[in-house]
Amino acid sequence: MSLVRSPDLTNQKLQDGLPVAFFPSFLDGPERNGPQLPQCLPQLPINATPTEVAQQDLDTPDNWVNRNPELVRLTGKHPFNSEARLNDLFECGFFTPPRLHFVRNHGAVPQVNHEIAANWTIHVHGLVEREVTFTLQELREKFPVVSIPVTLVCAGNRRKEQNVIRKTLGFSWGAAGVSTALWTGVYLADVLNYVRPICRQAKYVVFEGGDKLPNGPYGTSQRLSWASNKDKARAMNGLPLEPDHGFPVRIIVPGQIGGRSVKWLRRIEISSRESQHHLHFWDNKMLPAQVMPDQARAEKHWWYDPRYIITELNVNSVIAKPDHNENLYINKTPDENGTIASYPIRGYAYAGGGRRVTRVEVSLDQGETWTLGNIEYPEDRFREVRHQDPFYGTLDASERDTSFCWCFWTFDVSHDILASCDVLMVRAMDEGLAFQQRDMYWHALGMMNNWWFRIAVHRTINDDGKIVLQFEHPTLAGTANGGWMERMKAVGEDITKPVSGEKGQDLAPRAPKHESDKVCLTKPGMNRKITLEEFRAQDRQQPWFVINGEVYDGTPFLKDHPGGGDSILLVAGEDASEDFFAIHSAEGKQKLAEHHIGTLVTSLTRERPITTQSDGTFLERSRWKDIELCAIKQINHDSYLYRFALPKGDQPLGLPVGQHVFVRLRRQDTGEMVQRAYTPVSQQDAVGFIDFLIKLYLPSASIPTGGKMTTGFHQLRIGDSVELKGPLGSFIWDGPSTALWNGIRKTIKEVGMICGGSGITPILQVLCSIFQNAESETRVWVISANKTEQDILCREELDTLFALHGRGRFKLHYTLSVAPEEWPYSVGRINDVLLSEHMPRHSEHGLILACGPDAMITHAVKPGLQNMGWDIEKSLVVF
Repeated sequence: MSLVRSPDLTNQKLQDGLPVAFFPSFLDGPERNGPQLPQCLPQLPINATPTEVAQQDLDTPDNWVNRNPELVRLTGKHPFNSEARLNDLFECGFFTPPRLHFVRNHGAVPQVNHEIAANWTIHVHGLVEREVTFTLQELREKFPVVSIPVTLVCAGNRRKEQNVIRKTLGFSWGAAGVSTALWTGVYLADVLNYVRPICRQAKYVVFEGGDKLPNGPYGTSQRLSWASNKDKARAMNGLPLEPDHGFPVRIIVPGQIGGRSVKWLRRIEISSRESQHHLHFWDNKMLPAQVMPDQARAEKHWWYDPRYIITELNVNSVIAKPDHNENLYINKTPDENGTIASYPIRGYAYAGGGRRVTRVEVSLDQGETWTLGNIEYPEDRFREVRHQDPFYGTLDASERDTSFCWCFWTFDVSHDILASCDVLMVRAMDEGLAFQQRDMYWHALGMMNNWWFRIAVHRTINDDGKIVLQFEHPTLAGTANGGWMERMKAVGEDITKPVSGEKGQDLAPRAPKHESDKVCLTKPGMNRKITLEEFRAQDRQQPWFVINGEVYDGTPFLKDHPGGGDSILLVAGEDASEDFFAIHSAEGKQKLAEHHIGTLVTSLTRERPITTQSDGTFLERSRWKDIELCAIKQINHDSYLYRFALPKGDQPLGLPVGQHVFVRLRRQDTGEMVQRAYTPVSQQDAVGFIDFLIKLYLPSASIPTGGKMTTGFHQLRIGDSVELKGPLGSFIWDGPSTALWNGIRKTIKEVGMICGGSGITPILQVLCSIFQNAESETRVWVISANKTEQDILCREELDTLFALHGRGRFKLHYTLSVAPEEWPYSVGRINDVLLSEHMPRHSEHGLILACGPDAMITHAVKPGLQNMGWDIEKSLVVF
């Protein structure tokens, strides 16, 4: 078969506007500012990136990257995701200095020094006639160097507004997830012409970065027809790319969301199919409004549907001036010319796909009427000059009629009119007649939020009798509290239909209805009043508890409670409000209403007397007690051992074998109190400390906010405290060959143990107790299931126990989803065959212990054991 060369793409570069791959500056030395531009153009900002590592980064993998400590961090200390304060960003003007440019990282920044950068290569391969590997110097020598201004926008810009209505899967970007820079490099179209994609077969251009993430490097793709009509690039504002912005090389895709501009570029593949990278599918989607976050996590098909992928930006506008909490003193007195003072309302706007913003409209009467603002496009000044420079190459946009940068708008309002306003609103339209919508389109990822931007106006009279206006933005970025949305939500108003001032008019009526985080916890029509005496007299084995002054009967849910019935019995006769809200999702809160039985007439006090355990142990079932983090040890790529000190160095914990504790902490990024049940891995006879083995689920595309509790653990530093309460659980290994389960004591001669991933912790606790007791004759079978060999936790402990007791009494088996060559154990998930071969047969004195994901227990363990003859109601303990 002959190879068919695709048509020449060079003439399409400028007329349609093309993604640019930008490469590092070739300046030598520690220059702080790049070469100057002609005076007729917007000038580049002074580079003021800090020269030291920020305090927040010292204990992270990025402890070598110099960052601006004033940036708003959106995901805690690591990974680094940030934006500037809106006022700081706007005051910088057209070009954004790197220290204020927004940052979106999925993991650690690749540590690339200048020596590595000098040898950095990009492999271009796939369906091409000429496969080639370029060094960065070769790209500069082989292709024309160009410089163009481009605005990058994160798809999550303004997501905080959606998160206030209902939490999405993403973290809380404010309105400053947008930045503009002058990017220098070479056109991607020139590179594609050089390698010659094979016509009719080549459909996509796939880009892959050099970062190391749990599910592989970041990568995404463009249709070949789109990539051929875009640019390719090398430096940022006349200086080398900074580490957070892709040093030594990145792709820049004008007019599209920032997630398409791959950083630390390593590979370009011309392919017949779109990128197969994990984050290409599990990020940057606009799912249908009907899909809730939990549903999106559980139903993978939504992520692979090409209809929901986000590429081009939508039209958006924001008011930057007045700033949040800015005060304006109204002056209605005319000057000598009879003119009343005015205030310039200002902001930014942008559109996608190279489309120009053609109008920005402002309303001062809650959307009844709209008036055009004045738009300035600094990008147009680049169309008026052709500049050739040894560093910038060709700086020429005269042949390009597309717009890839933000514009600025102004709307002057006289003080007397502004003084009567309750709200300021802005909306924009692009040349394709797409415009910002009145109502928010809430969806599970919270991306592309572009409903009208609104600022509330508050009027007061000062001591001098003058009117003072204070302006309130909708939200503040990250975890900061503030804004009219949170204020209105706190008093029970519907923020999808915000009302401001005395008119009482809906500002954004008929927004799609979604459950807010404030779920009704009571049963309609339930008017029963319960006295404190009646509440206290209730049998604790048929537990009643109180949440927010309402009484609930937990008895019907003891058997089906995901955390075990013991979690409910633990709070019988008590106010469980704090514990309940620290654990349960909106779905859990909905179920609570089913068990509502009335209202407590007299409130319970939540304070409990400080007591000391009579046996000298630390734990108390009904009282939270502080422990201090004293050591952290990394076990593998995503698991850490956390050691906490008890108040007394010789104090035993007081935790029976087989039971667990509640751990409670306050997230350092969100301030949210969260708690979960954990089984420690410290030795049973340990005194003065407790060890927890924690598998971290950090923010990623599939779980953008990360696991609530494990992310909280990851934020802890030596000296921080968490709280413990316990013991709890329905099972105790009471040795030497005795189990106490649901109050029934039973002699156990054979015990099978099944664990998945971090489910090893309760299994190991029982296993060690069995073999440490010289009188025990119990035989043990263990299956440890994991994704990869590196994921096996406590393998050294398991293998040591097997070496000591494996003759006759102990059988140990592993299974992996992905196994290396010559793996001596099983490959695949737990199934009937695996259980029948490596678990004991049902017997009168037998028992099975299991701990792992719900899907493993429900769909594999339970049916498999039943097929072996086990009565799972009487013989299966699930931790």
